[in-house]
Amino acid sequence: MATANRVDIKEFTGTIGVPIPSTEVAILDDDGKEVPLGSPGEIAIRGPQVMAGYWNRPEDTAKSITPDGFFKTGDVGIMDEKGFVRIVDRKKDMILVSGFNVYPNEVEGVVAAHPGVLEVACVGVPDANSGEAVKLFVVRKDPSLTVEALQEFCKHELTAYKKPKYIEFRDELPKTNVGKILRRQLRDEKKAA
Repeated sequence: MATANRVDIKEFTGTIGVPIPSTEVAILDDDGKEVPLGSPGEIAIRGPQVMAGYWNRPEDTAKSITPDGFFKTGDVGIMDEKGFVRIVDRKKDMILVSGFNVYPNEVEGVVAAHPGVLEVACVGVPDANSGEAVKLFVVRKDPSLTVEALQEFCKHELTAYKKPKYIEFRDELPKTNVGKILRRQLRDEKKAA
């Protein structure tokens, strides 16, 4: 455990809380430097509950733990001015479009608000011009929803580099036993095709 919401907070915060005693949380960029408050970066933790490293695997330890002892969690988060941390995505799911970070959860949240969409998954696919491009897999609530209509919706709701270049309609999306959409399976099936 690294963070917790205070017991005296009565309303929903949408966060994972603040660091517990004797624990530090830092939000780091790709170079391991702290980002400004309110900016997304990788959540890193340091405290007595954090491992010292991987047993007999110094290369893996160097990838996961900063020289000053912060464990890089792989979660992308934002810390506010009061120290509350909100998880926004997983680092491995992040899409890099022409040097800009695109967080699939953000795109999925926008697209899911369309009345014709039942479910959506967002992944990055290779693109010759931008490195990666945004691709959506969509299960329709409204069978008459078209790719063009959804692209027009996204044009008004998302910044240009976050807009999907590809949209594929599906009857269902792959999920875990608890109902979480398996983005990795969608990414991997495109590589195998």
